Amino acid sequence: MNWLTVVLAGCVAASAAGAEVQSVASQATAKKGPRIVVEPATFDFGQALQNKTLNKDFVLRNLGDESLRIEDVKTTCGCTAALPSERVVPAGGQTRLQVSLQTRTAEGRLERSVNIRSNDPTRSILEVKLSVTVVKPADSK
Repeated sequence: MNWLTVVLAGCVAASAAGAEVQSVASQATAKKGPRIVVEPATFDFGQALQNKTLNKDFVLRNLGDESLRIEDVKTTCGCTAALPSERVVPAGGQTRLQVSLQTRTAEGRLERSVNIRSNDPTRSILEVKLSVTVVKPADSK
């Protein structure tokens, strides 16, 4: 091996080690703060009759290392309502999000959303999607 090969090999190893240290540092930085996740992210109620209220509980998790503050919860329609059990979720904690959707006199496919605004620095608004196919009762014509 000549001296040039040794120097080049050393430079490549140092560069790779530096990149690995930088990658670990950016991963650590990326994990700082609150991190909101919802389970499930979408839910299909399947078929439902008109004038029914459908309910589903979702789990909001904080995968971050600081408290998650749920600042606002909005729905895309007056037929949908959502309420978190807690407005502050500690690091590693979770809370329930109760969602209800009223089919009213709608017919056919409905798609609605719940938008959750929080202090998560990478995802300030989290969208939960709901869907249902509304059908008329069999005795109505």
